[in-house]
Amino acid sequence: MSDAHRALITEFYQAFQRLDAEAMSACYTEDVVFSDPAFGELRGRDAGDMWRMLTSRAKDFSLTFDQVRADERSGGAHWVATYLFSQTGNTVINDIQARFVFRDGKICEHHDHFDLWLWARQALGVKGLLLGWTPLVKNAVRAQARKGLKAFQSGR
Repeated sequence: MSDAHRALITEFYQAFQRLDAEAMSACYTEDVVFSDPAFGELRGRDAGDMWRMLTSRAKDFSLTFDQVRADERSGGAHWVATYLFSQTGNTVINDIQARFVFRDGKICEHHDHFDLWLWARQALGVKGLLLGWTPLVKNAVRAQARKGLKAFQSGR
């Protein structure tokens, strides 16, 4: 099963490289739990919609991934996304460690870990550099990400 789970992770990131959110979402169970520092925790359709939103808005996007590993229950990967942050036009290089849990041949948990302060410095410039480490900015980033997701979902 670990070979199948490694193949599933590879399939997920190859779909991401193509900006194919439907193929990415197909790798998830219907009740998937996703989390990262920007969006917090998302469940089910919200996780798939996050990928639909991000892939539909991607500008100057590229993605690499490596260190794919898996066993019967869990797995992980390292990935780096490079893109233009739409709100500022700044280039972001986001270096991420992903952790997965599998159930019935699909991903039922996906947790991405990255340095939000480093992301904020790149995405927000001086404001992110000076204040990106504070709970105020971290909470504002999460609120803005969630607001964007809700607006995207309302427009579908």
